[in-house]
Parts: sequence; structure tokens; C-alpha cells
Amino acid sequence: MSAPSALAPVRVYTVGFWLMCLSSLLFFMSFNMLLPELPDYLTRLGGAEYKGFIIALFTLTAGLSRPFSGKLADTVGRIPVMVFGSLVCFVCGFFYPFTATVAAFMGLRLLHGFSTGFKPTGTAAFIADIIPLERRGEAMGLLGVAGSVGMAAGPMLGSWLALHFSLDTMFYCSSGLALLSLVVQGTMTETLPRAQRQRFSWRLLRIESWEEVFEPRVLAPALVTLLCLFPFGAVLTVIPDQSRVLGLIGEDKGLFYTCYTGASLVVRLVAGRTSDRYGRVPVLIGSSMVIVAALVLLALAQSAPMFLAGAVLFGLGTGLNSPTLYAWTVDLSHPERRGRAVATMYIALEAGIGLGALLAGWVFANEPAHLPFVHGLSALSVLAGLGYLLILSRRKARTA
Repeated sequence: MSAPSALAPVRVYTVGFWLMCLSSLLFFMSFNMLLPELPDYLTRLGGAEYKGFIIALFTLTAGLSRPFSGKLADTVGRIPVMVFGSLVCFVCGFFYPFTATVAAFMGLRLLHGFSTGFKPTGTAAFIADIIPLERRGEAMGLLGVAGSVGMAAGPMLGSWLALHFSLDTMFYCSSGLALLSLVVQGTMTETLPRAQRQRFSWRLLRIESWEEVFEPRVLAPALVTLLCLFPFGAVLTVIPDQSRVLGLIGEDKGLFYTCYTGASLVVRLVAGRTSDRYGRVPVLIGSSMVIVAALVLLALAQSAPMFLAGAVLFGLGTGLNSPTLYAWTVDLSHPERRGRAVATMYIALEAGIGLGALLAGWVFANEPAHLPFVHGLSALSVLAGLGYLLILSRRKARTA
């Protein structure tokens, strides 16, 4: 019998990779299914003027927890960090029906933010461990497909459950999906080398220097992430109201999310390897232009078709943008600080989304006539990111 060929192809996408995709799908479906209904739920509690805090508080604790999740991912392991994030999502979904006051609701949103502060950090580090550099953009795109399916199906399922059953049923189903994500993680094998692993201790939660919070190598993708994710927080804050203004109510309330995530899903499938072939910065320049065009459409939308066309463009732009930012971050990171590098990018992401949500709530102020100003402000943020990317591109061309 002949020996196996040394040139036999290496299996890039292992069972662990596909299990991670399934876990991400369930996780993103869990908390995204609440988004279309939370503004109305908060209004019923008497907190209509606090709609901007629905996203902002969630992203606040997500951002604050990133330094800890990144450090723990590099010391305790990728899987424990993911398990903690999914566990928080499970607990919070279960307790939403018991929030009878605005203060209790806001407190739970703060706690819920820890879920995305931990789970995606561990996930990105795990994927970077098992996927070679030359396929990283493609892998992040496929992982994004799983997240996009969850983000698309979640709002539709949430609105359907709330309409045909009750809000409490929706909350409990959200909790159940997080539990399923947790179960899937229990079947995976840790990728952090055993020599680097430590037992958890409270001293690991001490941040003793800025290097434990920010990874200097990835400040460029972090800045672009902050500027280009600003619109996401703004859009999540005002889209339920803009949908209602344009006549999208009941089961149609989640149509924007469906069109957005559907377009994002398609572009991730067909363009997953684009940044692997043509470079991270060129792809980010193109995707930023598409996002600006989408925001202009949303600002001018006077009908549901135009509004949903803006959703499709927004999905196409972010579908190219997100996996490229993840891959660029991992490219620049040191293997032993990969968790912290990913956490740095996610801190910027949460800061962008949180600022977008807060400023959108302030500018919108429950006045439909202010919606164009919200989208205009978001477009300015992306244009700033685009300008920075063009500067980086020119510098690279000069040194080439």
C-alpha cells in the first residue's frame, strides 16, 4: 500500500467550524428576534423617550466587557468565553417577562450586553485558530452567513410569535435558542494551546495596563470599524418607527431586517473570498461607498419599496464590510494576543453602534420628520471612514 501523498489537500472546514457556524446562527437569532418588538414594549412600560437606550445600553456593557473577554480568551480558552456569553443570553431572555418597570428593563438590557461582549470574541478567535490565512476572509464570510441567517430569521420569528402568541412566548423562545447555542458549544474542542491555558481566577479580571485593553497592531481596522458601524446602531434604533411610518406593521414590521440580512447573506456567499484576492482595504473602500448610497436611500425614502431597497443596499455593503474587518484584524494580530486583538476591534464596534444608537435617539426624538437627519449623520460617519481608507490606500501605493 502506498503512503499518503504529501500533497493531499488540507481540510480547511472541519466539523468544529460548522458547529461554530450553527452555534452563531442560534445565538444571533436569540437576541435579534427581540429587536422589532422592544421599542413598543418599552413604550408600554412608559419609557418611549428612552428608545435610544435599547441598543446603547446593550452595546455599553458589550464594549466594557471586551477587554476582559479578550484577555480570558487568550488565557482561559475560547470555549469558556463563548459559553459565558451564551449563558447570559439564556438567562436574560428568560427574565424579560418579569420586567415591570422602565428601570428593570434598562438594567436587563445592560446585563444582556455581556452576551455579545463574550460570545463573538471567543468565536472569532476560535475561527482564526483553525483557518489558514489565505482562506480567512472566506471563512469569516461563511461564519457571517450563519450570523446573517440568524439575524434574518430572528426578527421575523420574534414578530410572528408576539403577534400570534404573546411577548412572553417570544422572550422564552429567545432564551431557548440561546440554550441550544450553549449545548452546541459543549460538543466542540478547545483550540487555545494547552501551554497557554490557565485556570480561571479573579486576578485575570484585573486590567493592569492599556495593552491588556487595546492591541496597538489593530488600531487601523478598529477605527474603520467604529466609523462604519455607527450607522448600524442608528438604523436599529429608528427602523421600527420608520417602518411604521411607511405602513409596515404587524408581520411586516420585520421586513427591513429580512431584506437587509438576506442581501448580506447573498453577498457573503458569493463574495466571501473577495478580500482574500483583492486585499482588505480595497474591499472596504467599495463596501463603504455602498453603505453611503444605502443611507442616502433611507434618508429619502417616502415609500416602502424605496425603504426596502435601502435595506438591500445596506445589507450588501455590510455583508462585504464585516468579514473583511474581522479578517484584517486577525491578519494584523499576534497569535498569542489574538483574543485581545479581536476584543479591540469589538470595542470599536460596540462604541460605534452605541454612539449611533444614542445620537439617533437624540436626533430622532420620536419625530418622523427627523429621520433623514439620522441617516445623514450616519452617512457622514461612513464618509469619514472612507476618507481614512483612501489615505491608507494611497500610502500603500507610494510604498509599493
